[in-house]
Parts: sequence; C-alpha cells; structure tokens
Amino acid sequence: MTTVTMTATATTSYTYTPLAPSPAADPAAFEDFGREVHGFDPASVAEEGYAEIIDALYRYQVLLFRNTTITPKQQFLLTHAFDPAATSYGHGNNKTGKETKSILHPDLKTIPHQPEVQLIGNGRVPGEYEGLDSPQLKHPHHRTFHKHPISEAEEATAHATRFYRWHIDAALYALSPPRVTSLHAVRVPQGPWQTVRYDDGSGDEVRVPKGSTVFASGKNMFDLLPAPLKSLATRTTVHYAPHPYVWMSGAHALPTGLGLETEGLELPLDSLPAWDEAAVKHLPMCWKNPVTGALHLQVHPCAARSLSVAPLPAGSSREGALFPDGGEVTDLAEVRELLTRVQRPGIAPKYLFAADWREGDLVLFHNRGVIHSVTGAFRPDELRMFHQCNLAASSDPVGPDADDVAKYA
Repeated sequence: MTTVTMTATATTSYTYTPLAPSPAADPAAFEDFGREVHGFDPASVAEEGYAEIIDALYRYQVLLFRNTTITPKQQFLLTHAFDPAATSYGHGNNKTGKETKSILHPDLKTIPHQPEVQLIGNGRVPGEYEGLDSPQLKHPHHRTFHKHPISEAEEATAHATRFYRWHIDAALYALSPPRVTSLHAVRVPQGPWQTVRYDDGSGDEVRVPKGSTVFASGKNMFDLLPAPLKSLATRTTVHYAPHPYVWMSGAHALPTGLGLETEGLELPLDSLPAWDEAAVKHLPMCWKNPVTGALHLQVHPCAARSLSVAPLPAGSSREGALFPDGGEVTDLAEVRELLTRVQRPGIAPKYLFAADWREGDLVLFHNRGVIHSVTGAFRPDELRMFHQCNLAASSDPVGPDADDVAKYA
C-alpha cells in the first residue's frame, strides 16, 4: 500500500493512500484520481484540517473516509467549508419535495433539522429517523427513465443493469452548481456484482458492485479529446433549460444514461413553472480547477438545451476546426450529438471508478470536476440509506482563461 504525504499545505494532518482502480480501469488514468484519507475525525477538525481536505479534494477529485461516524450537522459543516458563503442545499432548502413534477422528487427526503442534508436510498425506514416519520426511499431505476430498458429477466438472471443518468449535482436554474458533494453510507445492503451494459452498439460493459456510484473524471474527459474537439470545448457555452428537471420529465434517456433521446417529449417552455430568463444558467463547457488549473469537461447532458460556440482566436489554424467562425447550435438533436462526441469517450470502462460502498463510508467528490451516475436495482424490502449534502455555490464555475484558449483553441 502506497502512502502519500501532502505537500500542498503548510500543515499535514492526515495521510492518504491511492484508491484501488476498478477492475476494468486503466491504472494510468487514475494516478492522480482518488485517495483514502486516514486520521480524519469530523468531530474535531481544526481550520487547517479543513484547508488540507479542500486542497486534497481538488487534486484527487474523490476522497474516501472509511468507518466514519458523522452527524448531519458535522456533514454540513464539512461540506460548507468548501464554500463558506453558500447558504442552501444545491436545489434549494426544502425544494425537492415540493417540485412534484421534477424527476428528482421521488429520490430525496430532506432531514428537517438539517435541511441541507438529504436522506436517499431504498426501502421503508422503520420508525422515526432524524425527524422523518418512517420515510419511504426509492433507488432510481433505469426502467423509469430509459427508452429501451433491460428486461426484468435479464436483470434477475444476468444481474444486468445500466447507468441511470450521468450528471452533475446541480439545480442548473437560479442556483449555482455545488463545489462538492458529500455522501455518508448509513445502511448498505450487499449482493452480487452487476454488469452495466452500454447498449449503444459499442459492446462496452463494466462490472460494478451492487448499487455502485460510478464516477468519470472531467479532466480525463477533456484530455482524451483530439485537438479539434478540445478547441470546441474551450470555446463553447452550454445553455441549460429553465427548470430542467421538470423540462425533461417526459423524456427518455439514452441506453448509456449519457443524455436524452430526441423524441420531442421535453415540456414546452410555456408549460414549465414560472421562470425568469435572468435565472437560466449559461455555463462554460469546461470548468477550471481552482487548485491545479486543469480544465474539466463538465456538462449535464440531459439538461442542455443549446450551445454557443465562440469563433477561433485571431491567428489560430482553421484546419480541421469545428465552427471556426463560431455559431449557435439550437437543434436539440445536434446539441446532443455534439455532447456525445465530447463526453462518451470519457465514460469508457477503463476510465471509470466504481465505488464499492461499505457502511460507515464517507465520500467527498469534486462536483465541478467529475460526473457520476447511480447504478443497479434493489428489491423493495432491501433497505439502503445514505446522507447526501451539497450546497448551491456562492458563484458559478470559472471557465477557460486566455492562456487556455491560446493553448487549445
């Protein structure tokens, strides 16, 4: 086991060991991805300890703390340390349960005494729990969202499943995407590993622990691109739909979970809850890491409605360039085709990290540096409980700077 000593901060409070890559992963893609943290006690964290954890997360994207006892209040404080000016849950305090048309509505239960923390999972929680009266939890199942789901027989006999939906934790309307998400595993049912099928003609599939949360690095996703697509990514702004989780509520996902089928099933804008153009999110396709300076390709493909591409900088080579004079991409089919071109390589099996959850695990992930998806299925009587916390950020992500544009565009 390799132990890593942090040198980025003046004081080192903890030790770090690399997370073992998933069985199908290319180890070279994970040299700077994922660390298990040792020596962290959420009940007694000094200011310099928070600073070290913040620095480490931006460097390694995912941090795992095994056998952790942490209260909802402590989980909030840890998450809040990444953005002290943040004031509410990533979708707004007590909002998810009220937006009954949102596709997120069934999945989240707000903890009343700590509304920035949500209870998620599967099954009926017996009795009172953290101020909730025997809450019923529902694990997202791809059959409720994908156009062509795997059959129940294949799911039962072959343990086949899908990525439910690749996403960033973000409201993407009115509120800024959270910097970090924390997940604490309270109850984790065990079972056979499952095979996630892509079913997109590639033949790709990947074995994951039952109910795994799977992560893909936005940095890898950008670094994999050929030069013309790097140029496109650094010049593109993504325009998200207003109330995107209501807008997409009638649509179906692609079999990869990476975006939507184009069937014209999105709600018309005049059928959405009241919305304000000033609250619609327009975000760069690439988000800049605040510690390493790396670019992470960060798009929620299901929620994107259109793209704006800036022209090539003066003096740039036009050979092979896409949209050299810039342009607006407003046709949903074309938007989705372009997003698949830039994102699909980064979710190939060798670039994925699949969390193998154990009770007591605490995971922090850089929500502005990775995309993720839930997987798998559980029986109604299988009880699974997690506490999730993320906070709507105090500012939007920062995109490529002039040096990035000069280098890649």
